[in-house]
Amino acid sequence: MKNIKLFDPVVEKTEIDAVVKTVKSKNWASGDGKNQVNEFEKKFKKFVNSKACVAVNNGTSALHLATSLCNVKGKEVIIPSLSFVSTAHAVIYNGGIPIFADIDPITLCISEDDVKRKISKKTKCILPVHFGGMPVNGKKLKKLKSDLMIVEDAAHACGAKLNGRMIGSESDFVCFSYHPVKNLAMPTGGSITINHPNYRKMEKELKSKRWCGISNRVNSDYDVDKIGWNFYMNEISAAIGLSQLKKLNKLNNKRKKIAKTYEKELTVLRKMPFLENCSYHLYWICVKDRDSFRKKLSEKGIETGTHYKPIHKMSFYKKSIKLPVTEEVGKSIVTIPMHPNLTEYEIDKVITNVNKFT
Repeated sequence: MKNIKLFDPVVEKTEIDAVVKTVKSKNWASGDGKNQVNEFEKKFKKFVNSKACVAVNNGTSALHLATSLCNVKGKEVIIPSLSFVSTAHAVIYNGGIPIFADIDPITLCISEDDVKRKISKKTKCILPVHFGGMPVNGKKLKKLKSDLMIVEDAAHACGAKLNGRMIGSESDFVCFSYHPVKNLAMPTGGSITINHPNYRKMEKELKSKRWCGISNRVNSDYDVDKIGWNFYMNEISAAIGLSQLKKLNKLNNKRKKIAKTYEKELTVLRKMPFLENCSYHLYWICVKDRDSFRKKLSEKGIETGTHYKPIHKMSFYKKSIKLPVTEEVGKSIVTIPMHPNLTEYEIDKVITNVNKFT
C-alpha cells in the first residue's frame, strides 16, 4: 500500500531541466550571489513587492542574519513557543534573550494580547511566526513600542497575504524557508526580504555577512570588515526556485482548495480555520489521544506529524512559565497531509479516517 505523504514537493520537467542545465554549466555556487541566485533575488523581490531581497542557504540562516542587524545582544526578543526551534535559536545566536508569548487559540499565531503583557524596557524585537501560513500583522505589532524591530518568521507563509499585500512586503525583515517540504521547494534555501528605511545599507551588510564577512571585492581582492558565515544560496537551489516561483500561486491555490475541503468535511471539533489569504503550508487538527490516533492513521497508510513540541518545553529552553494555549495545543496538535500532489481519492481517504478515529 502506497502511503499518503504528509508533505510532498511538486517536481516537473521544468525543475529537472533547470537542474540539468545548471549542472552542465559547472557554475554551481558563488559566494557573491551571481547568476541564478541574483535572478532569484530579483524575481522574489518583485513577487512579494519588497524593497530588497537577500538569498541564503536555509530559513535558519535567514533568521540568524536578519536578527543580527537588530542589536538584540542582552535585550529581549518576544517569540511564540509553538514554532520550529530555529525561531528561538536565532535569538540565542545573536546574544538575545527569548521571551515566550502565548498563541491565539484560533490561528495558533502569536497572541497580540500576551505580547503586550510581555513587553518591557528590555524588549528590542518581536519575532512573530506565520503559523501554517496564517498571516500575522507585523505592522500592528511594531506600533506596540517605538523602537521595536520586527523580524517575521515566514517559513510557512510563502505566497500568503495580509490586507491585500504579500507577506514579505512590510516588516523590517521577513525570513522565508525553501526546504523541500515548503510551498516553494528547493533542496535547501531561504531568503530575507527587507523593508526597513535603511534597506540599501542592510542589504549590503547581509550580503557580506552571508559570505564570511567579505566586502569590497574587486576581482580576487577583497576585505573582511566584520564576522560572517557561509550562508549563501547555491545555483542549483536557485534554478529550482526560479521554476517553483513561476507556479507558486497555482500550487498554493491547490492547497487552499484542500484546506477548504478539510475545513468543511472534517468533524473534529478543533481544526485549522479556512482563510483565503493563508498559504496552508500545513493543516492542523487537535485530538484527545494523539498517539493512538496517529498509530491508527499510520496503519491506514496516512502520514501525520506534530508541529510542534513547544520550544519552552525543550531541555535547552525549559522555563517554568505558563503558556496555557500553547501547552494545550502542544499536547493535542496533529498535522495531516497537505500538498498539491494529493489526489481526490487520497483527500477523501484522509477525511474518512480522521472522522472515523476522532
